[in-house]
Amino acid sequence: MTDDSSEEERRGRIKCVVWDLDQTIWTGVLLEDATVTVKPEVVEAIETLDRLGILHSIASKNDHQAAWTQIERSGLAEMFLCPQIGWNAKSHSVQQIAEKLNIGLDTIAFVDDQEFERAEVASACPQVLCMDPAELAEAMRTPVFQPRFITDESRERRQMYRNQIRRDDEEERFVGTPDEFLSQLGLVVRIESATRADLQRAQELTVRTNQLNSTGRTYSYDDLDKSRTSDDHRLYVVALDDRFGSYGKIGLVLIETSVKVWRLRLLLMSCRVISRGVGGIVLSHLMRQARDACVELQADLVETGRNRMMQITYAFAGFREIGRADQQVTLRADLDVIPPAPPFVRLITD
Repeated sequence: MTDDSSEEERRGRIKCVVWDLDQTIWTGVLLEDATVTVKPEVVEAIETLDRLGILHSIASKNDHQAAWTQIERSGLAEMFLCPQIGWNAKSHSVQQIAEKLNIGLDTIAFVDDQEFERAEVASACPQVLCMDPAELAEAMRTPVFQPRFITDESRERRQMYRNQIRRDDEEERFVGTPDEFLSQLGLVVRIESATRADLQRAQELTVRTNQLNSTGRTYSYDDLDKSRTSDDHRLYVVALDDRFGSYGKIGLVLIETSVKVWRLRLLLMSCRVISRGVGGIVLSHLMRQARDACVELQADLVETGRNRMMQITYAFAGFREIGRADQQVTLRADLDVIPPAPPFVRLITD
């Protein structure tokens, strides 16, 4: 379970543990044994990981109603998001969970007592960390399960994802255009200068966010603190709320400033808000700031292969390529044509 990545880059990589049921969460086989008993050490592990901000789900070949009834009796039902209980291949279930939670397969750990099932998932989804239940206690002490900081977002992550599932369910039932759906959410975007209290979450965002990270770079707490207090840098955090509740702090912006040019060194957004257009809203705000300051606005983009959506976000905001060295791209904003913020979004800035 090791590779050549540094510990800091790998730290806190696991976002969700996907559990088998029979002989994994409980002793016995539900459809064969008169009774099954939830393992106390598993309950302890689930609760410990939940406090770290790590989510839980289920991939089990079982009768859904019987299995879920047993989970409810165990008092664990609130812990599991998007459970996949049925007769599909475990790899399919894991992929469904990743899609529903909008997280990468490389952020998932799969726990199953059956070597065959682990091998099937590992073959179809090689990014997933697969392990026997007996290996979990030791694995939980490794960097991939240990975020550097436990933030407010960590402690509330399960509820935030539950709120997101409610949003997704309502959106699926909604009859109308995407903009019409967004217009009745009561979206509030906050773009504020980072304080010292924000740095733990800011550092966590750089480690956990890949799809909407403009450079793919991670930043340490000390790096961010240095930028926050630097005279020639601006560090912003972005938060989002709607009528379902808070998404928490979901974005980070780092700008290097000079007399003639502001350079966006980093723009990242949590994948949870990929459909809310927050990246474009933030860019429009920064473009207006640059225009009012009579400076040029440029941006760094590193094509990582996973951040295609960030390239699209920049393009829609009116950024165009002015330089390239392999995957390292320099973009420049057209400040004569700044996209307006959607009318249904309330923007709060400091």
